[in-house]
Amino acid sequence: MKEKIKKVLQFLLNPRLLVCLAVAWLITNGWSYVMFAFGTYFEIGWMIAVSGAYLAFLWLPVSPEKIVTVAIAIALLRFLFPRDEKTLAVLRNMYQKAKAAIKRRKEKKAQKEEDA
Repeated sequence: MKEKIKKVLQFLLNPRLLVCLAVAWLITNGWSYVMFAFGTYFEIGWMIAVSGAYLAFLWLPVSPEKIVTVAIAIALLRFLFPRDEKTLAVLRNMYQKAKAAIKRRKEKKAQKEEDA
């Protein structure tokens, strides 16, 4: 268990991945916080309204923002650091495991339908 936690932390705390996550967060969320701060400071109504509405959407439970942020971070990682084989290998491994799990689930569902 300790080894698995260590591997996950090494993956998540990778400086390259953290840079990509930060840039992705700025793309998906950060602009709205900056715009809200500037709008409030300079009393610009439309900035407050636009950024406030987007921030309200982000805080909804149905907001896909975190999924989109991680997807953008992975794309940035592949684009900016194509030679970071260690991190990319972990991502490929996770992808293969997810793909295999989906395939098993489909086969199990098909088997249940055949038995019924």
